[in-house]
Amino acid sequence: MTVTNPTPGGGTSNSLTFTATTNTMGAVAPQSIAVDPAGKFAYVANAGCPDSGGDVSMYTINPTTGALASIGMIAPGSGPDFLAVDPAGKFAYVANSGGSTSMYTIDATTGVLASIGPPVPLDDEFTDSVTVDPFGRFAYVASSGDVWDIDFGSVVAYTINPTTGALTPTTGGIIATGINGTPGFFNSVAVDPSGKFAYAADGGACPQCEGSFGGSSSVSMYTIDSTTGALTSIGIITAGSVPDFVAVDPAGKFAYVTNYGSNEVSMYIIDATTGALASIGNIAAGTGPFSVAVDPAGKFAYVVNFSSNDVSMYTINGTTGALTPIGTIAAGLSPTSIAVHPSGKFAYVTNFVSNDVSMYTIDGATGALTVLEQ
Repeated sequence: MTVTNPTPGGGTSNSLTFTATTNTMGAVAPQSIAVDPAGKFAYVANAGCPDSGGDVSMYTINPTTGALASIGMIAPGSGPDFLAVDPAGKFAYVANSGGSTSMYTIDATTGVLASIGPPVPLDDEFTDSVTVDPFGRFAYVASSGDVWDIDFGSVVAYTINPTTGALTPTTGGIIATGINGTPGFFNSVAVDPSGKFAYAADGGACPQCEGSFGGSSSVSMYTIDSTTGALTSIGIITAGSVPDFVAVDPAGKFAYVTNYGSNEVSMYIIDATTGALASIGNIAAGTGPFSVAVDPAGKFAYVVNFSSNDVSMYTINGTTGALTPIGTIAAGLSPTSIAVHPSGKFAYVTNFVSNDVSMYTIDGATGALTVLEQ
């Protein structure tokens, strides 16, 4: 670079080299992170700058230290928002906020993603998440819908081709009718380990938009048809203000929902026969809790807080499901998502504003997180 000022009295400066580099540890506006079932690879959905399209960052995971090493990026649809890996580690799916779902195969040796085909379009906007059932048969895509139309929002069901990974829409998708009828503005979907029940957070949370845009502050409950994957509503249950993310523990006994607007986590017991949720109360989180993850042993839960830039840590009572706080740890700026490694030894957090991924080790006895030393 050189600087030139006009005459008289001007001139040209000496040159200076300016190098622009790619941020490989998260790219621009990372939204979510997923780890493959074998714990070898991690993938981050990056929303990108407005109108830039975004991308997915791919990483290998050091099995000893847990550190991530970049293996490149791949471009999905418009505005990657959430990413899920199937239970066999063969396929990955990205929910794009522009209203589509991208499909990929995973190279078992390198971890590199390869597109299966064009993104599958939805009839809805602001697609927020994608979830694969525990047996890799079905995928569920949640959309909060049009901000200006209260009758939008959906959960759409797909079957997964076991050979190619391609998604095919199936009957039984739930199309919302607004807060005066079936809840709308869905943010996320979780499926229990048995694959019999599904739960959707209906809060319309949009921290990146500095607020929310509707929703009924509830959790919708469904049974799943084991043959078709179709969802059948079994009602709703109240959550806190602006629920955003729902997670089920590995035993399928408890569910946890982050409430972005009321800065707390709603806790529920799952009826093993009907799938219905029963509240066991709420517990405080940080400011703007955005997502929650449970460790593979079902002993600990972690909540990322978008506005307080930290992670709340909890132990889980194995009998009651109640959470007990064990402190917080700093994350980057505006954390959005957390994934726990299948070994239960490491955790990873995407930071939307600082454009990076925070990496932690997990104390197996206490559940406490420690920043991973690189």
